[in-house]
Amino acid sequence: MTDLTQKILNFIDLHKGEENKKSVIENITGSVSFRGSNIWILACAIIIASVGLNVNSTAVIIGAMLISPLMGPIVGAGFGLGMYDFELLKKSIKNLVIATLVSLVTSTIYFYLSPFKEAQSELLARTSPNIYDILIAFFGGLVGVIAVTRVEKGNPIPGVAIATALMPPLCTAGYSLALGNFIYFLGAMYLYTINCVFICIATFMIVKYLKYPIAKQLDIKHEKQVKYGISVLILFLIVPSVYFAYQLYNQKSYTSRTEIFIQNEFLNNDYPLIYKKIRYNTNPKRIELAFLAKKFDDSEIIGLNKKLADYNLPNTKLIIRQDTVNLRRDIMNQINSNQNIADQKDILITSLQSQLSQYHFNTKQINDEVKILFPTITSLEIGNYTIENKENKSKIIPVILYQTKKKIDLDTQQKMKLWLKERLKKDSIEVYQQNN
Repeated sequence: MTDLTQKILNFIDLHKGEENKKSVIENITGSVSFRGSNIWILACAIIIASVGLNVNSTAVIIGAMLISPLMGPIVGAGFGLGMYDFELLKKSIKNLVIATLVSLVTSTIYFYLSPFKEAQSELLARTSPNIYDILIAFFGGLVGVIAVTRVEKGNPIPGVAIATALMPPLCTAGYSLALGNFIYFLGAMYLYTINCVFICIATFMIVKYLKYPIAKQLDIKHEKQVKYGISVLILFLIVPSVYFAYQLYNQKSYTSRTEIFIQNEFLNNDYPLIYKKIRYNTNPKRIELAFLAKKFDDSEIIGLNKKLADYNLPNTKLIIRQDTVNLRRDIMNQINSNQNIADQKDILITSLQSQLSQYHFNTKQINDEVKILFPTITSLEIGNYTIENKENKSKIIPVILYQTKKKIDLDTQQKMKLWLKERLKKDSIEVYQQNN
């Protein structure tokens, strides 16, 4: 072995900075038990995580993961398996089952009582795990067990708790039980199982590498049985996750081709898009679109559907929404389900677009003028918007929607608004920037 190789091995040696093995084992054994305060902490963490999933708040979910004590019995199981300490292994598994049941009961009760039943994006993300979740769990587990075996613990443990995400899938499973959705339940519990098993396997590998003392000497036959059981479990969990990853890849690829189709056929032709919904899991797949001013006749829609094959979008139907009543309802549903204020503003603008009157101003001349006065503006649409006051009296005001090459400052926006009021001879107008 060369000096360089020896230096590299010394540089990456995990034995350096290692804490006394007896102290580590005592700490791990003490963190396995779920009694008294641990149960209360877990229940409170589950409620916090459930609220975070309910209101789609990533920050709240992260907070719940940081205070969760679920990692203890999982790491304990890995140590028990690695040292062939089957008493520690049985105790860890028993306490993990208790913690899992407490979590499921708590989250199920919360979601059953919660008035908000709609599945948010943070919740749906925990229903279809894939190979990437396995990688996160495994390498997160490696970081966690390396950290607990160090004299200087450092700050990896909170990061491991966030990355491996044990709480959200349990809360999602509780949500599924509360609503009777067993497809979501199976997906969430599969993700939870992946996290538990691969954190445990990562712990097992580090324990074996660091040569922790064997509690019970096994003969070669029983040692092979343990390794065989681990291998079968890994294969059992990896195969479905690879399939889900392949499905995710296909969906992302399909969405990307759909965006190219929309860009080439509509946006490049200056058709302002106000509604878009890609339904990948229907048969046939559906692309639902709606536009501000452009109306398509049946022959145009048939022609556009034929073009889908050119973009490698098989088994897909293009639906152009031109029924304003149903479109308005769908947009309002988006507003009600969205918790982000900035997104609500964008959707509100979209709602205004859908309600513009069929009587439009002739904007060609105004567009020509505005491009001279405000060169950064690329297009401008003007329509009537009807509002009702407290006395149920209707008032019609012009609504101006514009697109720009780059964002214009507030001073320029104010000047443009004053000019448009004078140009249109109106006392009151509404001006909004439309996203490209």
